[in-house]
Amino acid sequence: MKTTSFAQRIFLSLLLLTAPAAWAAQMVIPAPPQLAAKSYVLMDAASGNVLIEHNADERLPPASLTKLMTAYLATLDINRGQIKGSDLVRISEKAWRMGGSKMFIEVGNEVAVDDLLRGIIIQSGNDASVAIAEHIAGSEEAFADMMNATAERLGLDNSQFRNATGWPDPEHYSSAKDMAKLARAIIYEDPQHYAIYAQKEFLWNGIKQPNRNLLLWRDKTVDGLKTGHTEEAGYCLVSSAVRDGMRLISVVFGTNSEQARAAETQKLLTYGFRFFETRTFYQKGAELAQAQVWKGTARQVKAGLAGDLTLTLPKGQLDKLQAGMTLNPQLMAPIEQGAVIGKVEVKLGEEVVHSADLVALESVDEGGLFRRLWDSIRLFFYGLFN
Repeated sequence: MKTTSFAQRIFLSLLLLTAPAAWAAQMVIPAPPQLAAKSYVLMDAASGNVLIEHNADERLPPASLTKLMTAYLATLDINRGQIKGSDLVRISEKAWRMGGSKMFIEVGNEVAVDDLLRGIIIQSGNDASVAIAEHIAGSEEAFADMMNATAERLGLDNSQFRNATGWPDPEHYSSAKDMAKLARAIIYEDPQHYAIYAQKEFLWNGIKQPNRNLLLWRDKTVDGLKTGHTEEAGYCLVSSAVRDGMRLISVVFGTNSEQARAAETQKLLTYGFRFFETRTFYQKGAELAQAQVWKGTARQVKAGLAGDLTLTLPKGQLDKLQAGMTLNPQLMAPIEQGAVIGKVEVKLGEEVVHSADLVALESVDEGGLFRRLWDSIRLFFYGLFN
């Protein structure tokens, strides 16, 4: 591997993704709050890094947090053109008979998908959730299969869904970390529909119901996401807020009251915004270096990272990071765009806290016969002297 120049090392030290959890022990910051909750997690939304966690992978009943997945699948189908927000959904007797929180839709009536989405997200309607599940998949059982396939795609390793509502079932569970991952997908994949999660109330059938996320009234930086409650699950909340361009996602499971889930969530958000910072220094696809190519139509190929270069770290610690880059010394054409051609390592002192692959930002085709023969000769002598 060929080591980069000193200038390249300094350049990269300002650009690389790292994981604060790996070096929190070396930073002098106050201990995180201990919450009165069964499980919780605080995640930086931009990087996906977990800043605080407690039993974050424990499988617990998610109650109506389940409806985040229900709404997510509905918006995916809208964006793919498989359903429309204006589509009318005939309400089945099963949907109408659902207990618990309701949108108060009537059996046999037709309700637009857009209205059902608001009934799910704002009013936490069990009836609306079943109605949209049946509209998309034909039955709630088939929709649950779609939920589980999507959970696998998103890497929700501790989640399994048996219904669209979060109705208690011993085989229906999720975790705080999985719900944070799902919230992150909702926020970044579909900002237009994410705006619904900030709405404080929804009027349907002459009944106005408030969003149960109390933080929408208490903290103007909060813009989502969803509450949940059953006797078994306790009071749960997935929330997100943005301050000074930094977005955090908070999840709490199993608090003892509606007030408690809001208060415990506020502790997490306050701590995260006070003691951490997130910066995106470069977008994916940006050129960081050029690597030499042998036997190709071009002599060099541009190298960069496949994802945004984002840092999440305790405030004031950015200058303590060191980074180095290595490039594969004998890159042979053809090279496909996206092929791994090197590596970046980020260090805090002697500890490697993160490594990332450098990839080719463009393709390089194989050169002509003369170029290949000439480079073979050069490589022969290069090998003798190196």
